[in-house]
Amino acid sequence: MKFFTKAPLMFQPYIPLLILIGFVVANAILMLGLSHVLSTYRRTPVKIAPYESGMPVLGDARERFSVKFYLIAMLFIVFDIETVFMIPWAVAFRQLGQMSGMLLIEMFVFMAILGVGYVYVWKRGALQWD
Repeated sequence: MKFFTKAPLMFQPYIPLLILIGFVVANAILMLGLSHVLSTYRRTPVKIAPYESGMPVLGDARERFSVKFYLIAMLFIVFDIETVFMIPWAVAFRQLGQMSGMLLIEMFVFMAILGVGYVYVWKRGALQWD
């Protein structure tokens, strides 16, 4: 306990954090060590077989995917992330009072750009799965 009283005053607020980090590291090492020591792992043909959503494996795992698959995945990510950007905007919209008119115009511009992109992708046939 002398360490806690002799620690310089500038480091004193960090002592609980260091204790917590030490506890977390010790706990992780203990859990990994105990699971390794106490486990009864036996390799069987069933355990080492590939498993995919409860279905038997069909074909080779290195089969090529269509570019269309990646295009739709990227479009989903883009539109999903853009939707996530609207949440902080909605929180800030009520808090900024006087600037709310400008924020509303900016969001309409943002939505218009997203809408144009969506219509472009739709008209190009990128969302049709063959």
